[in-house]
Amino acid sequence: MAPSVGSSTLKRRCQRVLYWVPVLFISIIVCWSYYAYVVQLCLVSMDHIGEKVVCLIAYHFFVILFLWSYWQTIFTHPLNPAKEFHLSYSDKELLEREPRGETQQDVLRRIAKDLPVYTRTMSGAIRYCDRCQLVKPDRCHHCSVCDKCILKMDHHCPWVNNCVGFSNYKFFLLFLAYSLLYCLFIAATDLRFFIKFWTNGLPDTQAKFHIMFLFFAAAMFSVSLSSLFGYHCWLVCKNRSTLEAFRTPIFRHGTDKNGFSLGFSKNLRQVFGDEKKYWLLPVFTSLGDGCSFPTCLVNQDAEQPSTPGGNNPAAKMVDGHPFPAKPLRESQSHLLTETQSWTESNETNEKGNIGMSNPALTMENET
Repeated sequence: MAPSVGSSTLKRRCQRVLYWVPVLFISIIVCWSYYAYVVQLCLVSMDHIGEKVVCLIAYHFFVILFLWSYWQTIFTHPLNPAKEFHLSYSDKELLEREPRGETQQDVLRRIAKDLPVYTRTMSGAIRYCDRCQLVKPDRCHHCSVCDKCILKMDHHCPWVNNCVGFSNYKFFLLFLAYSLLYCLFIAATDLRFFIKFWTNGLPDTQAKFHIMFLFFAAAMFSVSLSSLFGYHCWLVCKNRSTLEAFRTPIFRHGTDKNGFSLGFSKNLRQVFGDEKKYWLLPVFTSLGDGCSFPTCLVNQDAEQPSTPGGNNPAAKMVDGHPFPAKPLRESQSHLLTETQSWTESNETNEKGNIGMSNPALTMENET
C-alpha cells in the first residue's frame, strides 16, 4: 500500500506542476513583449522623444492593468458553498443507509427545506454532490480539476490555472478586456514599423525581428481575445455562465435559459457592483454571496396552484419580474431595494403544494 500511496502523491504533484505550464507560457510571452516593445521598439527604433514618452506611458498603463487583473484571476480562491449546504454527520449516515431513489430524495428535500434551491437535475431531483457531500446551490457545479464545488462556476481556465466563478469572474472579464487593449495598442503602434520592415525601411539590426514577431503575436492574440471577450460580454448581458449557455438551467417548472436574467442593467450590476468608479478596477465588487440568486421565472409551473388573475401571492414584482419569496441571505436582495424587497411566503398556501413543504423549493407562477 505504501508504494501505491507514494506514487499517487507524486502523480498529483506532477499534475499540479503541469497545470502551471500555460501560466508560465503567458508570463514568458508578456516578459518578451515588454522587452521587445520598451527596449527594441520605443528606445531603439523610435526617433522622436515625444513619441517615445507617450508610447511608454500608455504602454505601462495598459500592462499594469493587464497584469493586475491577471494576477487577481489566478490567485483569487474560488468560493465554495456555505456550511449550511453541507450535510451534517448524521445526515450523511442517514443518506448512506437509504437506498437510492425516492427515499433518498425525501432525505435531501428535508435537508434542503430552508435553502434557496430552485434548480434541479434533468430528472427533477435535488442537485447533490456525492464528492463534496452537499446540496448544490443554484449555479454551483463540481470542478473535476479542482475536485470541489465552485459557486457560480463558469469554467476551469487552464490559462489562469484556476476555476472562473463567482469570486473572480469580474477579474476574468477585466483580464480579457485589458489583455485585448494591450494587444491592440501594441499592434497599432507597431504597425508603422512593421510596414517599414517589409519595405526595407528599417536598419538591419536585432530590433527589426522583434518588431516583426511582436506585431504578429499582438495581432494573433487580438483576434482570439476579441471573440472570447465578446462572447463573455454577451453572457453578462444575459446573466448566464458558460456552463449555463451550453446546458440550460432546469427549474421545477422545466428548463429556462433566461431564469436568472434580471434585465441588462441589473445583470451588469450583479457582476460589477453598484459603484461605477470601481467597475474598471480589479477589485471585488460583485453583488450577493454566490449561494443565492434572484430569478426571473418566465414559464408556468404546472404544479403551482393557480390564483385569480394568474398572480402568485408568494411572489413580488420588481420591474416586471417575479422574485423568490424566501432568500437565504439579504446580501443578494440588494439588487431589489430600489423598489421593494422579498417577503416571507404564506405558510398556509405552501402546505397545499404536493410533496413540497418548503417555499424555497417551490417555483412561482408567471404573472
